[in-house]
Amino acid sequence: VQLQASGGGLVNIGGSLRLSCIASRVTFSNDGMAWYRQAPDEELELVASIDINGRIKYGDFVKGRFTISRDNAKKSIFLQMNNLKPEDTAVYYCNTDPWAFGNWGQGTQVTVSS
Repeated sequence: VQLQASGGGLVNIGGSLRLSCIASRVTFSNDGMAWYRQAPDEELELVASIDINGRIKYGDFVKGRFTISRDNAKKSIFLQMNNLKPEDTAVYYCNTDPWAFGNWGQGTQVTVSS
């Protein structure tokens, strides 16, 4: 496992979580990085990405609720998630952008309770 996500949990509607991801054995500063998520019986989808120049993209469903950031010195990326909704319930993963098969870790479960 080269990328380990953490920070998930159970929150109520409207709550917040901050996800963290630390990388090892990857050339972090030269890679675009991203958060992905997969809900049960759904396809993997891109949540947010940040390239080596700090340019950011978000999935359409984010609508200003999430903020991605990176700290190259710590080989880490973060995802601040606010105003969470039940449809945000999923396992969240970090990976490079585009993703690499060998980078997938266990992810971190986010559950938004109604």
